[in-house]
Amino acid sequence: MTRLKILAYPDNLLSQPCRSVTTFDDDLRVLADDLLETMRAAPGVGITAAHVGTLVRLTVIELSPEDGVRIYVNPEVLISSEETMRHMEGSVSMPGFTDEVERPKHIRFRYQDLDGASHEEDAEGFLAICIQHEIDQLDGIFWLKRLSRLKRERLIKKWEKSARS
Repeated sequence: MTRLKILAYPDNLLSQPCRSVTTFDDDLRVLADDLLETMRAAPGVGITAAHVGTLVRLTVIELSPEDGVRIYVNPEVLISSEETMRHMEGSVSMPGFTDEVERPKHIRFRYQDLDGASHEEDAEGFLAICIQHEIDQLDGIFWLKRLSRLKRERLIKKWEKSARS
């Protein structure tokens, strides 16, 4: 496994939608392994291929060692609950900066595994938040876009100031 270089906000690639994975091969498995190592080193609980400049729909999530690693290829939300929850979010591309984001509490989603087999699952709570966050990134929607304009501008100013230091 190789630790990859994580793009820093506001890199233009972080706002680009990713293309669907169509080839399920050893290269995809290597990328997933490299993403896992990169995410753990960041540290983070989720990462997408877009975070390292590879614009394909692949994400790796590991909420805790007990929960294990989850790899989602071409994930998409099918159904979102009306009930929402607020949770602190951030990004491996903007380390140390977080804010509260509101998202649906429960989702039903579809994805493929590394062999290309299709699956549908339900997710609730923190896992649902993480999946939606990573799917947003795959769609080219950086998490800051989910904040109010005022919160977003304030956080960006802090980020820019820290980058100059």
